[in-house]
Amino acid sequence: MKTIEMTGKTVDEALKNALDELKLTKENVDVEIIDEGSKGLFNLIGAKPAKVRVTKKSDSIDNAKKFLTDVLNSMNIKADINIKEENDVVNINLCGDKMGLVIGYRGETLDSLQYLVSLVINKNHENPYKRVVLDAENYRSKREETLVRVAQKAAYKVRKSKRPYKLEPMNPYERRIIHSALQEYNDINTYSEGEEPFRRIVISFKK
Repeated sequence: MKTIEMTGKTVDEALKNALDELKLTKENVDVEIIDEGSKGLFNLIGAKPAKVRVTKKSDSIDNAKKFLTDVLNSMNIKADINIKEENDVVNINLCGDKMGLVIGYRGETLDSLQYLVSLVINKNHENPYKRVVLDAENYRSKREETLVRVAQKAAYKVRKSKRPYKLEPMNPYERRIIHSALQEYNDINTYSEGEEPFRRIVISFKK
């Protein structure tokens, strides 16, 4: 949490100066009045400025960053944590060494971390729900490109053989990518079968 001390002719002016410096509104800070100041004799002699201590309130993004920092430190991993929030979607990208440990086998560790960060950000049920997308070294976009190629190759095989083709088990996020990649194929059908975590997509030919 960021804290600054600021002065002004009055408490209100000192607070305004602090808010301008922090680029925050009054609702997002805690204010402690250190000195109310005094006008002095004839508003000149012995005048003393007002002084306030202003602290930025902890929010869900701050909590998420602290949570990730603590987890990464426990794994002896140093990483830059870049967070962008837009339209109730929180995009978090991690950059640094040992990102393979953060990603895990086919993104399983990354998905688990994403789930935990989502719990941290959305623990206050009074606020609107925010979707969390956690990525590391752009793994998700690279994985998506790979899955689209897998889907296209599988569809080609199904077209040639006219027989169903089962893909390896995938998590819900990856299955959605496969379904989306083939939804424009008029002669190809996709559906999921099995129970988590072994649920997989079947690609079949439409007769």
